[in-house]
Amino acid sequence: MNTKRQYRTYTKEFKEEALSLIIEQGYSVPQAADALGVSSNLLYTWKQKTEELESSNVTSDERIELLALRKEVKQLRVEKEIFKKGQCLLRERNEVKFRYIRDNRSQFEIKTVCKVLKVSRSAYYDWLARPAKIISENELKLYRTAKRLFKRSRNSLGSRQLAKKLREEGFVIGRYRTRSIMRKLGLVVTQRQAYKVTTKRKHSDSVADNVLSQNFNPLQPNQAWAGDVTYLRTNQGWLYLAIVMDLNSRRIIGWSLSKRMTVSLVERALQMAITLRRSGNGVLFHSDRGSQYTSKQFQSLLTKNGMIASMSSVGACLDNAVVERFFGSLKHEWLLNIVHLTRESMKQDVEEYIRYYNHERLHTTLGDLTPINYEKSQSQVSSCA
Repeated sequence: MNTKRQYRTYTKEFKEEALSLIIEQGYSVPQAADALGVSSNLLYTWKQKTEELESSNVTSDERIELLALRKEVKQLRVEKEIFKKGQCLLRERNEVKFRYIRDNRSQFEIKTVCKVLKVSRSAYYDWLARPAKIISENELKLYRTAKRLFKRSRNSLGSRQLAKKLREEGFVIGRYRTRSIMRKLGLVVTQRQAYKVTTKRKHSDSVADNVLSQNFNPLQPNQAWAGDVTYLRTNQGWLYLAIVMDLNSRRIIGWSLSKRMTVSLVERALQMAITLRRSGNGVLFHSDRGSQYTSKQFQSLLTKNGMIASMSSVGACLDNAVVERFFGSLKHEWLLNIVHLTRESMKQDVEEYIRYYNHERLHTTLGDLTPINYEKSQSQVSSCA
């Protein structure tokens, strides 16, 4: 049995919407047909009927004016789209604009894009015909090394320090070229502001005088050590880090981590330093007036090892500025934007930074040497003398 063929019907509103894609939004008939799911022939028929209807109702002058207005509206729509996508390039140099024009030439007419971005077409075509710059093998190696060193520092090396690290790798380079390379490779330093929490001593605990008096550059190792405690956030809760630094080389010679800020935390850090240096006899140990350091238990450990206590004045953070600088580097260069789910992962990361700090991080105070290399250079000088 033959069934009568069913034809799909379209409302007047649907037809008007279809024609607006062509007339107002600049779609071609096939593009509009594909977007609406109708045949191109049907859309051509609707378009033709609409044009015939309009032609019967307007004069020839009005028709010419209508076509001109439609063309102008279409042009303005295109320019608006270009401006929306490329407005961030208006203050960029021409080379950046030219790359944008090249990458979008299939979407926009070159003449129109050049007009919106205020560059000449002849300059664009001249740039397009210019041969690409060939990067030498040495320059490519330089770029790769810069990216590796920057990534290793967790995006903390500025142009000055990165230039020093590159020179250490054998490249002849200055700070200004390094800065240019960082811009080219998109190497942006990320840091945050520091926040400090301290503990108060018990009134029954004794306080030592500030013997160090901000003399952060002793002439020999094992003359003056400094210690402090900081807190680190993990998803399991706080983790506390105590360190001991030899002020002569800025080397971290003792550290301890615990989920509680107790006297044993700072004791373990000091004991590690004593074990590494084989003795603490005669060493000046400087700290703040936190309850861990003023406790009888910790003071007893200092006395037992023949060490001299020194403590910062109340509210004088500069009295222990070198150790504070280490904590700042750890938190604002290494741990920035790193989320640690467990205390154990934070512990491993902190120990990795201590290794990086001692073996790889350059110090201006040490003549652009690492703490380990500075100690080696001192021992060589001593043996020669």
